[in-house]
Amino acid sequence: MSSPEAREVLSTDEPLLSVPEAAETMGVVVTRVYDLLGEHKLIAVTVDGQRMLPAVFFDESGRVNRFVPGVIALLSDGGYDDREILDWLFTPDDSLPGRPVDGLHGHLAREVMRRAQAAGL
Repeated sequence: MSSPEAREVLSTDEPLLSVPEAAETMGVVVTRVYDLLGEHKLIAVTVDGQRMLPAVFFDESGRVNRFVPGVIALLSDGGYDDREILDWLFTPDDSLPGRPVDGLHGHLAREVMRRAQAAGL
């Protein structure tokens, strides 16, 4: 599966990690990050031909935020492709408030998951 171009789905100032940087952040081998991408637990974007992961997919300890794979699965099961999932996650929603991806890091995580489930129906 090809990754969407970052400039098409994310703001230019969105912090991104290369696959090796993500592996280092997580304290795992690079192939583990590729496994997570292949299992569709993470989504990458492409920058100049290189796969990059949004830094916001990780928590402060370097682990994948526990809600990220779930929201990807909910939206994917609902028919969203990677571009649409990223658009949904990174588009500000005044009713949250903020971006759903940011809500996954705090008390809004369950609400974001509920909305992802509803969006996929």
